[in-house]
Amino acid sequence: MNNSIVKRLNRHKAFIVFILLMSIFRSAFADWYTVPTGSMKPTIVEGDRILANKMAYDIRLPFTHISLYQVSNPKRGDIIIFDSAKSGNRLVKRVVGLPGDIIKLTNNQLSINGETLPLSYISSTKTNSDFLENLLGSKHLIRISKTGSPLSSFNEITVPENYYLALGDNRDNSSDSRVIGLVPRHEIIGKTNTVIMSFNYDNYYIPRSNRFFYSLLYS
Repeated sequence: MNNSIVKRLNRHKAFIVFILLMSIFRSAFADWYTVPTGSMKPTIVEGDRILANKMAYDIRLPFTHISLYQVSNPKRGDIIIFDSAKSGNRLVKRVVGLPGDIIKLTNNQLSINGETLPLSYISSTKTNSDFLENLLGSKHLIRISKTGSPLSSFNEITVPENYYLALGDNRDNSSDSRVIGLVPRHEIIGKTNTVIMSFNYDNYYIPRSNRFFYSLLYS
C-alpha cells in the first residue's frame, strides 16, 4: 500500500474507529428516525425524531436482522419500528393484535377476542375527532376522520403465530396491517417511547421546543 495512504489512515484512525463504533451502536443498540408522515397522529407528528430502542425485543447481529438473543416480545399498545418487506419502507405503527388474538374493526371501533373496546371522546376539528382508546389496559389517543374511509372496518381475523397486527393511530390515514398485511416478528427492529426533537415542516422547520424529549406514553 502506498506510504502516503498508510500515513493518512493512521492520522484518521481514531475518527474511523469512532465512526465504526457509532455505526455498530446505531445498528444494534439505539437509533433515531425522522417521521415523515402523519399516520401516527395525534401521538407522533410529521417532523418528530423518535428514539428507537433496538434492544427492546432482540439482541441482533449488527447490520443484520439476525437475532442473537430474544429479550421479549412486543406487547399490545407498543409503538414498534419495523422494516416492511411488503411496503419497502421502515414503518412506525402501534401493536393492536398479538399472536392468537381475534381482531375485528367496525367503523373504527376495535373488538379483541370478543370484547369491543371503548372509545372516549377527547376533541374535534372540522375534519377529525380524537378519542382515547383502551387496548385492554394500554391507553392512547387515536384520530378518526369525520368523512370516514375504506379503512374504517375489516372482518374478523385471527393473528397467527409470529405475526402482529399493527395500526396507525391516525386510523383513516395510515398504510398499516390493513394495507400491507400482518407484521412478521422478524421484521420488528425496535420500539419507541420518546421523541428526541421535533421540527415543524409547515413553519420553516422551526424546532418544536415542547416536543423535545417528549414522552409518547399516554398519561
